Amino acid sequence: MQQVLNSEPVQMLDAEGRRIANPDWDHWVTDLTVEDYQEFYRDMVIARRVDQEGSILQRQGELVLWVPLQGQEAAQVGAISAARSSDFVFPTYREHAMALARDVSITDLFRLFRGEGHSGWDPNEHSFQVYTLVLAAQTLHATGYAMGIQRDQDGWDPAKLAQDGEAVIACFGDGSSSEGDVHESMVFAASNQSPVVFFCQNNRWAISVPFETQSKVPLAQRAAGYGFPSVRVDGNDVLAVHAVTQWALEHARSGKGPVLIEAETYRLGAHTTADDPTKYRGRPEEESWAPRDPLVRARTFLEECGVDESFFDEVEEQAAARTAEVRDAVLNFAGATLDEQFEHVYAHPHPLVEQERAEHRAFMESLGDDETDQADADAGKRA
Repeated sequence: MQQVLNSEPVQMLDAEGRRIANPDWDHWVTDLTVEDYQEFYRDMVIARRVDQEGSILQRQGELVLWVPLQGQEAAQVGAISAARSSDFVFPTYREHAMALARDVSITDLFRLFRGEGHSGWDPNEHSFQVYTLVLAAQTLHATGYAMGIQRDQDGWDPAKLAQDGEAVIACFGDGSSSEGDVHESMVFAASNQSPVVFFCQNNRWAISVPFETQSKVPLAQRAAGYGFPSVRVDGNDVLAVHAVTQWALEHARSGKGPVLIEAETYRLGAHTTADDPTKYRGRPEEESWAPRDPLVRARTFLEECGVDESFFDEVEEQAAARTAEVRDAVLNFAGATLDEQFEHVYAHPHPLVEQERAEHRAFMESLGDDETDQADADAGKRA
């Protein structure tokens, strides 16, 4: 029976951000340069600023909902930076840093939370599936996709798999780990030795339920029950997450089967903008995690590498520009009418949908309100 590869979370940066030796994992980052570290930091800062703007826009009534990622930037950037462009990622609804790293447009990302997007973006264009709002469903999709990859690569020898093989990352949170979908996904992945890395961002809270209520042991230990390896990692340490994810993806794509990564991090803010974390956790707990902020640790590490202050100023300017891009995109959405939404129920015309559309139009006409004109007027006001 395969066990957790480490009893304590893998670390390469200490709590203050200073580089520490880790003989078991250091060789997975030997190819990285200071420029790579700078890109990690840049992606993390921009992701946080975009995320903060999302929360602000929701509070101003411009978005229906927003799902903050603050505190989980290192976990997401570390993982996505370890993946090849051909590795397919199945996110939850919080992987904004990953989405930006895969060049998902600001417009496509925010249109979804505005309630105006049909699904988001073209998954094949980015090797990044659209967000899944149904809790844990993406783990099933990811495992099925990985099983499809196996059939496409049937007959490949280990060398070709390692060189040209593809793998899948299935993102989920500690809350989703209690869902049956995650269990079923791991059963199928293990039975088929499918090339999928289950990437759990354990942010300590499933909305208002603390992790200790969900599991009495680290989540990584569950993999042993399915017969595949797992690893615990400091999810606020971008180097460590990069290292373990690179190992896990290589393990999966080379035909050795699935891996579970438990990235131990902390959700600094609310679960969503519909949530009030002050109702279920105290300020002392939040303050105890503040010094372990992934951006602070990454900056300290870069400063120890000799990175000049001008770099950090440049990143702040770039983050401000992306924030302005977010606000401009959201405030200038043209707006989709309810009538237009009937076009996206099925791929082809359907008589029942057309009947419902006709009933909707008749209802709107009975109110003496032209929905299209109203939507155009609202769009003009926003512009």
